[in-house]
Amino acid sequence: MVENKNSIYALSIRHSSDMTETELADNHAKAHASRDDVFDPTYKEKEGPKPPLNIVWKNVFLMALLHLGALYGVYLIPSASVPTLLWSVLCYTVSALGITAGAHRLWSHRSYKASLPLRIFLGLANSMAFQNDIYEWARDHRVHHKYSESDADPHNAKRGFFFSHIGWLLVRKHPDVIEKGRKLELKDLTSDPVVQFQRKYYKVSVVVMCFMVPMLVPWYFWGESLWVSYFVSSLLRYTVVLNATWLVNSAAHMWGNRPYDKTINPRENKFVAFSALGEGFHNYHHTFPYDYATSEFGCRVNLTTGFIDLMCCLGLASDAKQVSRDLIRTRMHRTGDGTHRG
Repeated sequence: MVENKNSIYALSIRHSSDMTETELADNHAKAHASRDDVFDPTYKEKEGPKPPLNIVWKNVFLMALLHLGALYGVYLIPSASVPTLLWSVLCYTVSALGITAGAHRLWSHRSYKASLPLRIFLGLANSMAFQNDIYEWARDHRVHHKYSESDADPHNAKRGFFFSHIGWLLVRKHPDVIEKGRKLELKDLTSDPVVQFQRKYYKVSVVVMCFMVPMLVPWYFWGESLWVSYFVSSLLRYTVVLNATWLVNSAAHMWGNRPYDKTINPRENKFVAFSALGEGFHNYHHTFPYDYATSEFGCRVNLTTGFIDLMCCLGLASDAKQVSRDLIRTRMHRTGDGTHRG
């Protein structure tokens, strides 16, 4: 446990070792009842036939073109210089952090506080990731947690791997996703100047951060060809980050163990954790969505947690929330599948 990162939730549990399991669970539920990223068991899907799928053919064409370009980028890897490949890995890491440490852990779940310089960096990194602006990403992610594995879940894993991985981006949203998203309380996002600035200038920021910067740096600083820079550092890197993020929605909801809550679909998946910088400890995350580390294992296979820890040490982040060991053990014994290994 990182003692200087305790939230009010963890503190309320740590000093209550004499409480029963039911009381601990009630304490946890009451502390988060008003949050819009906590699962809502009262939601019921509408009876009758499902609305027809409306394919967005423009998205189908663009995604197909993107992946073809990425495959060509794979072909060009032997032609790229070592500095270009290292630069691509750096861009991968920065853009992934824009999602994991930024849109996800900071803006969707408010699991820690970030200073203005850190928020600006994460906003730029998020534009480099090009996965919708922070406001839209966080809104949809809160809907995903609140109505997980239902018609109101943007990437409902019960509709299969393809839909939860990429298919949800190729069709119109289910009406319940739109309806529930409009009802969320999002004042924290509308009042954040970084979020609103990025949303206003999102298209320009994506062109610059996702495509131009990754392409122009290798060309300008060490003479890489624009052709190789574009297909390797921009298109291939961008496509790999996209698919790593999508694996959290698909693979991490289908394959793995459930040591914290066997009643929900999200799983612990180490491959996804590695590729998505720590986001594959998904059974833990859906059980304790407010924990900044998204797992109980610190920085182990979790680069994002290490990044946030570093930002806290540098004074650029603070108030990182963590779950107490007591609550973790209580929840494992009450709802886990018995596969926890510590």
